[in-house]
Amino acid sequence: MLGIILTQNQTFIIGQVAQLLGYIMEGIFFCLDKIGIPNIGLAIILFTIVIYLVMMPLTIKQQKFSKLSAKMNPELQAIQAKYKGKKDSDSSMRMNEETQAVYAKYGVSPTGSCLQLLIQMPILFALYRVIYAMPAYVGKIKEAFFPLVDKLIAQPGSTEFIRELKNANMYSKQFESEAFIGGNVEFVQNTIIDVLNKATTAEWISISDKFPSLAGDVTNTLHTLDRYNNFLGLNIGNSPSYVMTEAISSGAYFMVVAALAIPILSAVTQWINTKLMPQPDANKGNSDNPMASSMKTMNVMMPIMSAFFCFTLPAGMGLYWIAGSVVRSIQQVIINRHIDKIDLDELIKKNVEKKNKKLAKSGKSLSSISNYAAMSTKNVAPKSQVNSSDNINKPSMTQEEKDAAVKKSTEYYSKSAKPGSIASKANMVKQYNEKNNK
Repeated sequence: MLGIILTQNQTFIIGQVAQLLGYIMEGIFFCLDKIGIPNIGLAIILFTIVIYLVMMPLTIKQQKFSKLSAKMNPELQAIQAKYKGKKDSDSSMRMNEETQAVYAKYGVSPTGSCLQLLIQMPILFALYRVIYAMPAYVGKIKEAFFPLVDKLIAQPGSTEFIRELKNANMYSKQFESEAFIGGNVEFVQNTIIDVLNKATTAEWISISDKFPSLAGDVTNTLHTLDRYNNFLGLNIGNSPSYVMTEAISSGAYFMVVAALAIPILSAVTQWINTKLMPQPDANKGNSDNPMASSMKTMNVMMPIMSAFFCFTLPAGMGLYWIAGSVVRSIQQVIINRHIDKIDLDELIKKNVEKKNKKLAKSGKSLSSISNYAAMSTKNVAPKSQVNSSDNINKPSMTQEEKDAAVKKSTEYYSKSAKPGSIASKANMVKQYNEKNNK
């Protein structure tokens, strides 16, 4: 696969979605450049707002399902408690039928929010790829690396030097591919830009030291990239951990505060976002509610993980996470107000009507589904129970009838078996059992 990063992501679905999102990002950056503020940080913020606004209808649908789930959960939990510890097939079937009846009552499907999540996940992964590899999707940013890249490729030993840079190991497969070894010009250029796009300021300076003739081109490229990457005095191409280390070594302690602001803001905004999200409507301390327990754990872990990743990754990714959390929080406040005004009974009625239409096409009805919980599972009833009613109504045989049956069987089997033999007696017993089991 040519160009794992810079030539755009090729993963199925995610690659195609990333390409579409790349067009949006390039359009935003083009507009910013035309008005004289070609800034990657500002482009990331605007890009994040646009994408989350596009996904807002899906988010609202997901929140509606969560609201209905909160109302259904007590009924579902009651069913689970009713059949707790019962593992037989009869109980499992009854539990499934009663559960389906509850979902039918509210007119929703057990997988009601899965479709929204399936649509959103590729978008979020693709969005990450676009921001992580901006030169692959924004032509103006890629142009900033020229003519330095072409001159660098022409320098003897440049490939070996580039491969020694800290982030070059991420692209080892590209360096070892046939396209790179064979001298595919575009592929070689893209690979070098992949590495330089992740290079720190110190690594850029090391290129000037190694190849003095390229010092002027390095300075011009850095100047353009710094103009693109500068956001409120911070180079978002560098990670906060790197900025903090450099700031301490140079005595610029005010930059330590700026570097720590990214991961701290990321954690705080992520925490606010989790608090605004709908929570399971149950006793949070109840050990029988695994959903509440897992949600509580996630609400604690997500801000911590967000702070860690934003401290080690380029600040641009941290800016994206902060912007995303802020947008989601504002979005969630609006959605919560909208959801709170919804008449749940009216929503359930509409859902049931939609469900009825779907069931009508398949020849079923909602009323029949709702009655499942009250139906007996006659198809799985034990055979002994089925025959018990017949045995009750069936009159028992008198002693005379039993003797007559034995005599008759003896006469019948005596034709083929010697009287008094073991075979004759076995046949008598067999015939007697068959007669009484009919």
